[in-house]
Amino acid sequence: MKKFLLFIGIISLIVLAACGSESNEDEGTSGDSGETEGEETETDSSQSYIVGATQIVEHPSLDNAYEGFQAALSDAGLDVEFDFQSAQNDQNNVKPISDGFVADGVDLIFANSTPSALGALQATSDIPIVFTSVSDAVGAGLVPSMDEAGENITGNVDLHPDAIAETVAFIDETFPDSSVGMVYNSGEQNSVTQVDAVKEAAEGTSLSIVERTVANSAEVQQATNTLVGEADVIYIITDNTVVSALDSVVGVANDQDIPLIVGEPDSLAKGGFATFGIDYYTLGYRAGEMAADILSGETAVSDIAPEYPPEIQLFLNKGAAEEQGIEWKSEWDESAEIMETAE
Repeated sequence: MKKFLLFIGIISLIVLAACGSESNEDEGTSGDSGETEGEETETDSSQSYIVGATQIVEHPSLDNAYEGFQAALSDAGLDVEFDFQSAQNDQNNVKPISDGFVADGVDLIFANSTPSALGALQATSDIPIVFTSVSDAVGAGLVPSMDEAGENITGNVDLHPDAIAETVAFIDETFPDSSVGMVYNSGEQNSVTQVDAVKEAAEGTSLSIVERTVANSAEVQQATNTLVGEADVIYIITDNTVVSALDSVVGVANDQDIPLIVGEPDSLAKGGFATFGIDYYTLGYRAGEMAADILSGETAVSDIAPEYPPEIQLFLNKGAAEEQGIEWKSEWDESAEIMETAE
């Protein structure tokens, strides 16, 4: 009997030891789980993002917009790695760039120009897209209207609704009865839209429009030269192909004393005479604010309506006026923002 009771006691001790072991293992597992949750919380608070940034070509306006975009994300305190890709003004490069962003699984695409935005939208319906430096987002098919974003795309445009009308009115007042020469890439939808708007604004004025189209930047100087003797004024809209080769247009305008009207202040700083323009850095910064709200989860992309740029104003380049044989009017000192050609 004593042996039997001793046996029962030993068995009881073994069972109790096993239960204690299981309890310790459970507590250890619970502790590990708590550490894992803590680690996950830390990761969430220091989230990093990858943004694919692309533009059709590198020139001052687009570059300033990209700089503003980056600054806004930095000011928002987000940890962002940028993968920048320029299409080098070659439409054939647009699709591979966007497809590459999708394959890499970027968190957001920044599309800086109409071709870049179209390429991004064709590549994905899932990754958020924020565009800027687009002249006509609705006409290009990027968004349904300027009051409604697409399912995964929104942004801001660089063409104020009054910019072209104000510019044409300025040309008509300052250079009446003039033939206005325009050089643009007919393959850029934003350019076609602007040229059509110029023609419409010129109706009922003393102006006539002369057009020259180019397919690439290498053709810009020759096309501009053909306007000599036919155009009294040259008006270069925000066409990426022509703006990337604007030096050649400025050279012709200066040599032939032809007033050069441009589409934005960055082109003015390169030698244009006049523009009703906006600041592209500010435009890009606002696009960056939109992107920050999307990446942080504060707002869905479809809930951010596209935007027009802020108010425009007249910018004039006094040095360019001298180079192009334009008589300076004293009232311009009060009514315009005066700039100089950048060195």
